[in-house]
Amino acid sequence: MNGEKMNFRDSGYALTYLGLAGVVFVTILSLEYAPGLKPCTGGGCWGAPEAYRILYLHVPFAWCSFLSFCVLFYGSLMWYLKRSEDAWVYFQSGSDLGVIFGLGVITSGPIWASAEWGRPWDWGDMRLNSFALLTAVALFLVYSRQSQPDTQQNRDTLSAVGLFGFALVPITAGATTWWETTHPEVLIVESSETVGMSPDVRSFLLISFGVMCILFTGLLILSNKRYRLAAEVSGRKNELDQEAIS
Repeated sequence: MNGEKMNFRDSGYALTYLGLAGVVFVTILSLEYAPGLKPCTGGGCWGAPEAYRILYLHVPFAWCSFLSFCVLFYGSLMWYLKRSEDAWVYFQSGSDLGVIFGLGVITSGPIWASAEWGRPWDWGDMRLNSFALLTAVALFLVYSRQSQPDTQQNRDTLSAVGLFGFALVPITAGATTWWETTHPEVLIVESSETVGMSPDVRSFLLISFGVMCILFTGLLILSNKRYRLAAEVSGRKNELDQEAIS
């Protein structure tokens, strides 16, 4: 059993290091080899077409942020259904990863927006503001876990907030379709036959997302391991306290 636990932990480190190296590789790839965008297409003109290259990190950050809230949703729901410590482990990991990848989104996005729009934020853009709220929910959950007593009542309350946070995911994902926003829907590349996302751009995005998923998986494994160990230590401490009292 100890050997299995060690391998499980080591796989988390390996995937995390591989993911971090992959992010560096993807960053270089997007700067040097990713296809450029036409300054103007049938859908309008780009203010800073070369600045779009940061989206090869921004978009995978966003998709992995959604995955984080899926983990959070699973942990919240399972906590209500089973009251198991393992469910709470996933809740904690989901909220932590929601902060990490959410901050990646709202950091990289304004960098692009400053070049493209001339301002880092558009308070009238539904996707931007809903994503900021999504990240704020994750920050609130992490802060509340650290600052409040770990009781069943507090876990119930935070799980309810976690379910609310997950409800924001489809709203954020569909914001550019349901509302008129300044946020781009897709990267438009115009040719004589079609107008849409370039196959090269799509390929680069999928590669970036795959690399980010490796990092996400490694961090999830390590986070789950950390919280399981913390739960074991807390349980053992309670047992020793009970033995000392008796």
